[in-house]
Amino acid sequence: MTVARNLRKAFYVPVVAALFVPLVPLTLTRPAVTAERIVIDRHTGLAIGGFDPVAYFVEAEAVAGKGEFEYALADTVWRFRNEGNRAAFVDNPEVYTPRFGGYDPVAMAREVGVEGNPRVWLIVENRLYLFYSLEARAAFADNFRTIVEEAARNWPAVQTTLSGR
Repeated sequence: MTVARNLRKAFYVPVVAALFVPLVPLTLTRPAVTAERIVIDRHTGLAIGGFDPVAYFVEAEAVAGKGEFEYALADTVWRFRNEGNRAAFVDNPEVYTPRFGGYDPVAMAREVGVEGNPRVWLIVENRLYLFYSLEARAAFADNFRTIVEEAARNWPAVQTTLSGR
């Protein structure tokens, strides 16, 4: 599938105010796949705002996860829409975790760590990317190879400047 076609499938939905959700500590049942920083919602403590990372791939849309389908990996709590999506993530977190931990690759290419919005996304070459804005997503779609190369080069240094997990 081409980037342009993926861009048409990925769409922006207005952000709904986050609710405070009490978190129950979960036991880590699998070693961490990566030491990457992950975008954590500062209100809920959930990875990528509580959105189901598997749903981007199987449903081609941003879908909020449910509290009954959570999984903790490397001190990060992920939510899923259903048990099947949770199981897929548990089996292959490296496939479903957003590239650059959910930070915007366009900003990363400029050596800046900006959290991506889980509602502004794109899958390119079987990797999920989150973006700060529609404009950043469009710029990425126009020149994704160069942006990914620059972002990957900058990611290790930028991670050291990020606060939180």
